[in-house]
Amino acid sequence: MAAVSNAPQPPEPRQQPEQQRPLRSAAWFGEGEVGDHLRAFSHRSRMSQLGYLPGEYLGRPVIAILNTWSDINPCHMHLRERAEAVKRGVWQAGGFPLEFPVSTLSETFQKPTPMLYRNLLAMEAEELLRSYPVDGAVLMGGCDKTTPALLMGATSADLPAVFVPAGPMLRGHYRGTTLGSGTDLFGYWDEHRAGRIGDCELAEVGRGLARSPGHCMSMGTASTMTSVAEVLGVALPGSASIPAVDSAHERMAAASGMRAVALVREGRTIREYLTREAFEDAAAAVFALGGSTNALIHLIAMAGRAGVALGLDDFDVISRRVPVLADLRPSGGYLMEDFYYAGGLPGLLSELAKVPGALHTQRPTVGGGTLGEHLAAARVHDARVIRTIDEPCDREGGLAVLRGNLAPDGAVIKYIASRNPSLLKHTGPAVVFDSYQELRDGIDDPVHGITPDTVLVLRGAGPIGGPGMPEYGMLPIPKYLLEAGATDLVRISDARMSGTSYGTCVLHIAPESHVGGPLALVRTGDAISLDVEARTLTLDVPEAKLERRRAAWRRPQPPFERGYGSLYQEHVTQANQGCDFDFLAREGRNPQPDPH
Repeated sequence: MAAVSNAPQPPEPRQQPEQQRPLRSAAWFGEGEVGDHLRAFSHRSRMSQLGYLPGEYLGRPVIAILNTWSDINPCHMHLRERAEAVKRGVWQAGGFPLEFPVSTLSETFQKPTPMLYRNLLAMEAEELLRSYPVDGAVLMGGCDKTTPALLMGATSADLPAVFVPAGPMLRGHYRGTTLGSGTDLFGYWDEHRAGRIGDCELAEVGRGLARSPGHCMSMGTASTMTSVAEVLGVALPGSASIPAVDSAHERMAAASGMRAVALVREGRTIREYLTREAFEDAAAAVFALGGSTNALIHLIAMAGRAGVALGLDDFDVISRRVPVLADLRPSGGYLMEDFYYAGGLPGLLSELAKVPGALHTQRPTVGGGTLGEHLAAARVHDARVIRTIDEPCDREGGLAVLRGNLAPDGAVIKYIASRNPSLLKHTGPAVVFDSYQELRDGIDDPVHGITPDTVLVLRGAGPIGGPGMPEYGMLPIPKYLLEAGATDLVRISDARMSGTSYGTCVLHIAPESHVGGPLALVRTGDAISLDVEARTLTLDVPEAKLERRRAAWRRPQPPFERGYGSLYQEHVTQANQGCDFDFLAREGRNPQPDPH
């Protein structure tokens, strides 16, 4: 069993472990029962061309290391080095590692959004694992969409697999103030727009926000999804919260390589861990962490790949019974480095396990043993960062699923990130923007008459209309309101928002406006009512008037006419269904290749 701590230690390597099961890779190399054949001779010849000796790979589990490193992804800039640690672990355990570069999906630089390409990476991972002579995999990611993409692809391929989280970056600093990436970027940008800090100060903030390798160190989508991987049981216990530059991170990478070899020998594929109970526990952890709204879309898609039916109503039920225990930005005050030293995810889960029915602790994990066995040694070292169930940050999970005539298939709000709780029950007149460019160009113009009572509406930003459902959902507040001291407005859209964002933002409205969802029928001046406690989002317009608008509505032209974008818009599902491709989400035969 892998050690349980914030910094997992590699298990002791075994010398020449007994082979328990036939290796999938043997079919390529002509070993054992499959016998020799022409292609096997060719494959061995090409392995010699690569410089490998037969004894290095024949009879050994071949482990694919899917590495999302690239020169343009600051979150993953250290994964080249970590891949070497993974290889070391694979070698020590008697396996044979092969590193494969895969799409990087940099949240920082890829436009219009990496969400457009999440399914592309998932397809790449699945087909790579299927088509090459590999027996198991180590999946290396962390930046927002890489975690769900790699896990979706590996789940569909269904080989033994271990996920290696990239780890959060170190805290940011500015003139004695601790900075959190994303959250403080948005905050200081608004301070600059309001004229309260100048260009030089803003430049200094920019230099202090992100100062090491690793993904965002607030509880944004990256930390949420790597935590999800750990709770699901497909990453080593304690791995998700280790800072990227901590030496424990390298040890964890080596331990993951060793564990991947063991999983191949045990014949345990990734889908064995991805049960209904595992996804319920992952959802509970998201709420206890005060995690990103994006997790709901990704978890639905990931569950679909595992054959588990998971919907928005499931999340709302779980949210109502799970308290928020992590005091982390954007809804709290601390950052992931603080969280790690306070006990990390094992510490939080050990406290969450005290809530009746919150976790299924008898589930197995890739670390060996059950979730409960791993949590037995976990401790909370700082109750300011990881709260007790008796003194939580919030009694409920902080995320709510809304329904009503404006969102018949659901919408999501992270209400604990509101900057003005009085807005959580609010009725106001809509001001509608049909695109993000229109919003960006016009938000500061007083002609729109935006006031603190306004409900800002953005449409055309969903899975198809966006395209790719960009993170536009934290709609900007007009400069003149910022100057007057405003900190929040009710904002609604069919977009997503960064997990590091904040505000009273209703997101993921489904169906999206581009396909004729009710959001397409809203006009400036219409009254919109939000009631988070009642879980409702309502367009206060008579149905007869809406019917006339619906009859006059014409579907916009799709953004793409060719290429991957065309494939995407023809097959992507809506937010409440996980935004996966319909042909990937369904069960069905996908035969293994014939190595002959």
